[in-house]
Amino acid sequence: MKINPNKCVACGNCTYVCPMGAIYVDPVLKRATIDRDECVECYACYNGLSQEHLNPTMVRTLRRIFALMRVRFDPEPDVCPTAAFEPEELTWPRIVRRAFSDPRVPHESTGVEGRGTEEVKTNDVTGRVQVGEVGFTIEFGRPGVGVRFNEIQQVCWALAKAGVAFEKKNPITSLMTDVTTGTLGEDILGEKVMSAIVEIKVPVERTEEIIRLMWEIEKKLDTVVALGVGTRCDEHGEENIVAPILERLGYKLERAKTNAGLGRVNHSAIQRSTEAVNV
Repeated sequence: MKINPNKCVACGNCTYVCPMGAIYVDPVLKRATIDRDECVECYACYNGLSQEHLNPTMVRTLRRIFALMRVRFDPEPDVCPTAAFEPEELTWPRIVRRAFSDPRVPHESTGVEGRGTEEVKTNDVTGRVQVGEVGFTIEFGRPGVGVRFNEIQQVCWALAKAGVAFEKKNPITSLMTDVTTGTLGEDILGEKVMSAIVEIKVPVERTEEIIRLMWEIEKKLDTVVALGVGTRCDEHGEENIVAPILERLGYKLERAKTNAGLGRVNHSAIQRSTEAVNV
């Protein structure tokens, strides 16, 4: 994303819209400026503000005149008065920023919008996790924090060393140059995104092992990590195998979400429902 300096009137409205705090008003240039290293190309600035097309010279002149009279003249807080934002053509590797940060953009590798994965919470439709297995979703970053791929790389290396199976229908997996070692392409390691999800699957017996491994890895990361655990319920909608493990590790489990099951089953066997627990 770019801000046209010839159009910007430094009203500052965009600084409050950016979820990453990447936009600031340069006190020397007196123009809104985007920190390109921190910008994740989420397009929240472009889509979150109404784009009016007032004459920039007129707006600046009015603001200066009113300032001399000790009167403020500012546009409405949800408006870019001169439509100064101009999306630019993104090339590799910067284009991965938008793919993981703009929820309206489908990933090329999966065709899924958002972060490119349906996650194990849709297991009643996708059938990713079978009986006796546990699916983990490892979510990195959040608005205001974000994550760089070099941090995701550290986790993927550790998981691969532990011998886990990476979910094939996941965009992070598609970016790996070597799935057996969990190695991501070197050209994307410095890129920053708002959030991303790594998905793995292990036998239920390894649940505690993987959670404790993540406890150790996350201490070395400069971002936020949310760990999701997905497993199958029995015919009564209950789960009595993984739940005791999580409770023993100090997690209090509550049912916070129920999927209505309106999706169409797209795998051969009729599957039972899935319970996803965020830890």
